[in-house]
Amino acid sequence: MVNEDPNQQERDDTPALESPLREDRSVSIHPSVSAHPSVSIHPSVSVHPSSSAHPSALAQPSDLTQPCGSSPEDLSVIKVSRRRWAVVLVFSCYSMCNAFQWIQYGSINNIFMNFYGVSAFAIDWLSMCYMLTYIPLLLPVAWLLEKFGLRTIALTGSALNCLGAWVKLGSLQPHLFPVTVVGQVICSVAQVFILGMPSRLASVWFGANEVSTACSVAVFGNQLGIAIGFLVPPVLVPNIKDRDKLAYHISIMFYIIGGVATLLFILVIIVFKEKPKHAPSRAQSLSYSLASPDASYLSSIVRLFKNLNFVLLVITYGLNAGAFYALSTLLNRMVILHYPGEEVNAGRIGLTIVIAGMLGAVISGIWLDRSKTYKETTLVVYIMTLVGMVVYTLTLNLGHLWVVFITAGTMGFFMTGYLPLGFEFAVELTYPESEGMSSGLLNVSAQVFGIIFTISQGQIIDNYGTMPGNIFLCVFLTLGAALTAFIRADLRRQKANKEIPENKIQEEEEEEGSNTSKVPTTVSEDHL
Repeated sequence: MVNEDPNQQERDDTPALESPLREDRSVSIHPSVSAHPSVSIHPSVSVHPSSSAHPSALAQPSDLTQPCGSSPEDLSVIKVSRRRWAVVLVFSCYSMCNAFQWIQYGSINNIFMNFYGVSAFAIDWLSMCYMLTYIPLLLPVAWLLEKFGLRTIALTGSALNCLGAWVKLGSLQPHLFPVTVVGQVICSVAQVFILGMPSRLASVWFGANEVSTACSVAVFGNQLGIAIGFLVPPVLVPNIKDRDKLAYHISIMFYIIGGVATLLFILVIIVFKEKPKHAPSRAQSLSYSLASPDASYLSSIVRLFKNLNFVLLVITYGLNAGAFYALSTLLNRMVILHYPGEEVNAGRIGLTIVIAGMLGAVISGIWLDRSKTYKETTLVVYIMTLVGMVVYTLTLNLGHLWVVFITAGTMGFFMTGYLPLGFEFAVELTYPESEGMSSGLLNVSAQVFGIIFTISQGQIIDNYGTMPGNIFLCVFLTLGAALTAFIRADLRRQKANKEIPENKIQEEEEEEGSNTSKVPTTVSEDHL
């Protein structure tokens, strides 16, 4: 157990607690005993290869032994860093900037169609390229995350986001549509370095009782960017016929986002660290001890796909997130069909969906940290998403915009609020596998279904109207809710955390000269 006062042992003058440990430094740790001095592996926690533990780590028990000292991965101390909130907020901000660039074209689809003289489908692809690039790049980026760590991935993602924003400034003439495509593709590549990070960031930096809240905050930034992407472009870029004036208004939007992206890149350089000095939770400490540099990356993916509960979650998450992507991309088109000339209100409806979803995400994260009811919460939120989608479908064409605001907001509260739930549930089902890999596979599913749903719903709307297009999504959300009911709540990370209860969270002093007393990691034969 971690003493709340690191000098408690010295004041109490009780050296007897340490003396047997210090005398038997030559005794090796038995393979059945965890290297962490205060964490033992309970029989209920599966550690064989089929349960997502790396074979190479299990085959060599001696590798679990960590030297005692002041190394960044000292397993004898469990503390949370004061820097953790700054790290997650900076991540949330540059994720917000990237998400804004995803939807900035779709939210004023008709205006960009007129400016560049292209079809609605071409403008839709400026959003769908985000989904398309993610699929082939997931595995390389997930490998980079494991190989080089959080800081390198954060720097790369924010740098690409900044570069793409400035490239778009070269597309301010009607014949330069290919340039804006190049800028958007660069931003879509940056997204690959962003979407899979929330759960990994939360696990590495946050304690067991705040990890779900932290993941929600990380996802919150992405949703806020989408909200701003619905709200700001219709205000900055009015629907006017004069292309020169239109180019001027578009340039203002591009300059603002370029400046913001540059500032955030600088903040990432200053604030972002690879990981805290000490593990923030028992589960993370045990994850460090099980990690092996020789573990097969491909075998990790194979183990994930052998986990039936995780496979079901991948499918259901993809159906939900894919429906959200399709609605976000096509929202402007749907609203304009029923309410001509209401581009600004179409953006506000999108804003309402996302703001309500952010509220739902934060509430879900806090609820999970308190209740740990991952399966039940996920299922309830999924069912309510379906109910909200059905109500939105039936009320869109009533001719009352205020009704659309209410129904769309209700749907968004659950649909967008589900996204961080999926990330955290995946980490629970797959622990101790890489959070980046589990999140990445969820996002691949979301991008695949997002492309399919966007193209299919767009064609249905063009040929048959908005109601058949929305019914199309309702059918797949019904399927997702049914499959969610079959997922078994195998909460492996929670089991690891419960083996030895956490003490009151201690905040790490960010000082290299900290003289915290630590129990040596060697164990005497008497204790064994």
